Amino acid sequence: MKTFFTRTASALVFVAVMLGGILWADYTFFLLFFLIGCFALQEYFRLLRGIDADYAGVSSWHKWGATIAGAAILLTFTGDNFQIGGIPTGLIGWWTAVIFLLVMPLGEVLMSKDFSLKNIGYSAIGLLYVIIPFGLLIHIRMNAINIHYTPENVGTAPGWLIPLLLIIFIWINDTMAYIVGSLIGRTPFAPAISPKKTIEGTVGGMILAVATAGIYGHFWGYQYLALQHWIALALIAAIFGTIGDLIESKLKRMAGVKDSGRIMPGHGGFMDRFDSLLLAAPFAWIYVQFFMMH
Repeated sequence: MKTFFTRTASALVFVAVMLGGILWADYTFFLLFFLIGCFALQEYFRLLRGIDADYAGVSSWHKWGATIAGAAILLTFTGDNFQIGGIPTGLIGWWTAVIFLLVMPLGEVLMSKDFSLKNIGYSAIGLLYVIIPFGLLIHIRMNAINIHYTPENVGTAPGWLIPLLLIIFIWINDTMAYIVGSLIGRTPFAPAISPKKTIEGTVGGMILAVATAGIYGHFWGYQYLALQHWIALALIAAIFGTIGDLIESKLKRMAGVKDSGRIMPGHGGFMDRFDSLLLAAPFAWIYVQFFMMH
């Protein structure tokens, strides 16, 4: 019972912080995903240290250099929306990222006892896998004015709409997959990675997520987003969100841990909460760029 209340309380706090950060303003949206990205990157590094002992020996310069580069990359996606001393934060982030990405390998050569390109590759993959997806969400939010939300582009949709919908569709897919799997799940989907996942639950979750998006989009959401966009975003969330969940589960199995972190009592770490978003966000961004931008 104590565990139930702990999980419930932390989930309510999590939802409140997420909604506040996403809905309040551009800068709170950026700060929210900036912090999530930086903390998730640290969890990725921790998983790597459990997977490959060689990575545990990287220098402090390497660890901090990769973290600062990740933070700078996230800042790059703000573009001209914020300024510090009259200088766009996107430009500050871009130059900082370039400097650290160029200097970090040199520092690794000079400061590490055993120089390894493999370790640099691990960190680079972390920036691509963890940081870039959150940066792309920030980019969608910051460039929302250039998005065609409806065929006629009538009415206005808030900039946070697409990122929030992506998160909601992932949640619906996960919830429905769990319910359907519990009721009729019989056939293991990926037993070596996630023994509890079933084909019936996975397919059922995807179908119900897309159906929910289609029904809501048809009857109530058409003034904000064209029906095909509701369906497409739900499909992206369901398909690539599921793959993203399996990828993180595989990493945890390789590292021999149950959770990526302990930031949320009863819910694990940042990567545990956003593993689906890490893969769904890039594909949602691609969809927005090719099918929704002016």
